[in-house]
Amino acid sequence: MKKKTNLCIMFGGNSTEYEVSLRSSYSVLENVDRAKYDIVKVGITRDGQMYLYDGDDEKIKGNTWKDDSANLKKALMSTSFGDHAVYAIDGEGRVERVEIDVVFPVMHGAYSEDGRLQGMLDMCGVPYVGPGCASSAVCMDKAFTKLILNNYGIPVAGCVYVNKADLKKGFKAIAEDVEALGYPVFVKPANSGSSVGVSKVNNEDELKNALEKAVKFDDKVLIEEAIVGKEVEVAVLGNEKAVALTCGEIISDADFYDYDDKYTNGTSTYNIPADIKKSTWLNLKRTAEGIFRYLDCKGLSRVDFFVCGEDEQIIFNEINTLPGFTSISLYPKMAMESGYTYSGIIDELVKLAFDAKKGE
Repeated sequence: MKKKTNLCIMFGGNSTEYEVSLRSSYSVLENVDRAKYDIVKVGITRDGQMYLYDGDDEKIKGNTWKDDSANLKKALMSTSFGDHAVYAIDGEGRVERVEIDVVFPVMHGAYSEDGRLQGMLDMCGVPYVGPGCASSAVCMDKAFTKLILNNYGIPVAGCVYVNKADLKKGFKAIAEDVEALGYPVFVKPANSGSSVGVSKVNNEDELKNALEKAVKFDDKVLIEEAIVGKEVEVAVLGNEKAVALTCGEIISDADFYDYDDKYTNGTSTYNIPADIKKSTWLNLKRTAEGIFRYLDCKGLSRVDFFVCGEDEQIIFNEINTLPGFTSISLYPKMAMESGYTYSGIIDELVKLAFDAKKGE
């Protein structure tokens, strides 16, 4: 009998997107083909503590997994290259070695999607789903991403970069730069996802409050001109020969597609494929695949755009290298629209992880 693949599902994390990771991980665990994989579940708490978890998947979804002491063991990932294992320690100090073949880090945000986790996995030499350390770090930082894509002629929104040192020097110069950009603007932490810490700003008074909010999540802040247009997301899958599968259009029920609208209220709707011209889709496809390649991505990414005006001009918004896999997330829905089953998406991502490791 063919040996099953030991697939390590990592979830949680010391991130503002902790809850999103729990929901994404639960959906993956519900849909993964257990005939092909032996599942190893590794959870990371909000304060960064790692555990091997053998309990009920429902407790991950409900965020009670960390209270299930009977199924919880303190753990660490081996950073000895080639030792593909998690070491778990029980209450009496006994150590258990759990072998893993590949990691699917179903995690979002800081210490998860920003290259730090990927760097640790590279030290282990273990294959993992998603882009590598440098690519993940660059894509997570919206300012760095825009600077690179500008050099490739990708259209992006006008913006101003601000850090904590700029704020300490004084608000007036920042306000003048934003006035030149023109209100309304969006204020975003440069390294954050799921619209955490994002504000829409209509005047100078709101700008100050939005900056104070954003720097709670990151030292660097991006202030972008507001773009009027359809919000369209493109699912990209592959390694060197990555393909844009299809696109989905977000129809937000809020003033903008914020965290509550994504994950709490559940009132937004979507069109898959997006309601756009065929020529626009071909432009989006070519551009998304180019962005994936320029930023040296692997495995998967969701590339987000604005589609503006009657001529449907496209403007890059951001890229997500470990997009949400919750029951309402668009990436798996777009992949399924393109012919994959949910379990088939997981199979393909695991295959791509192995292929990427072989290609190093």
